[in-house]
Amino acid sequence: MLNHIKPLVAGRDVLDALVELIEAAKLTVGDKLPPEVELARRLGVGRSKIREALNAWQKMGIVVRNKGAGTRLAAEIASHSVHMPLTMKLEAESLLRTHAVRRPLEIEAVRLATVEATDQQRKVILARMAELMAVYEAGEDWRPADHRFHNEIFAATGNPLFGQLIAQIQKAFQDIYEAPFGKPHLGQNSIVLHRPMAEAIASGDQISAVNYTTQIMDIVEAEVREIIGAGK
Repeated sequence: MLNHIKPLVAGRDVLDALVELIEAAKLTVGDKLPPEVELARRLGVGRSKIREALNAWQKMGIVVRNKGAGTRLAAEIASHSVHMPLTMKLEAESLLRTHAVRRPLEIEAVRLATVEATDQQRKVILARMAELMAVYEAGEDWRPADHRFHNEIFAATGNPLFGQLIAQIQKAFQDIYEAPFGKPHLGQNSIVLHRPMAEAIASGDQISAVNYTTQIMDIVEAEVREIIGAGK
């Protein structure tokens, strides 16, 4: 049975407390969580905060929610390390799941953009790449520029679903974690590869463009796995 935990403020504390409740009750994959109203009462927060957290967890594959059937765990929540906070472990595992779905979409989008982009779109992709590199080399927050760069690639595919699907995947994770592991620039080591990738797209070199994209995705995944490994 889930025990009561002292009231807390809304925000990240809600997520930490949910994890603590689940772990304390020794719930495992397939087990049902208490109703939202009960969780809200025990955590001392509004029901809307519980709903937001559980909805985001559903998008990230941590829980499964069915109207009338409640919420059940879909991923293990159990601490295996005294070195890594449990919430950080969940962040890493969730990011790896979203990354696994995003990888083939990103690779296919780059492949199509290399084939389908118009001359004007190729120029814009190169311009967005130059903007990204300038911001990165200046030591500023490169994430907005990176977002614009990739959006131009998605637009060049001729299929708006690429951008929409990848945006949904990103949002599912960012609904909870704006800066996973406290690292807002996760994946920064991959930025240098964006220049040759953009140049390959602009020149119509499909093989190189896909190879650089794969390397970029590998770097991000390796960073996440390194964080998980450090906690073991």
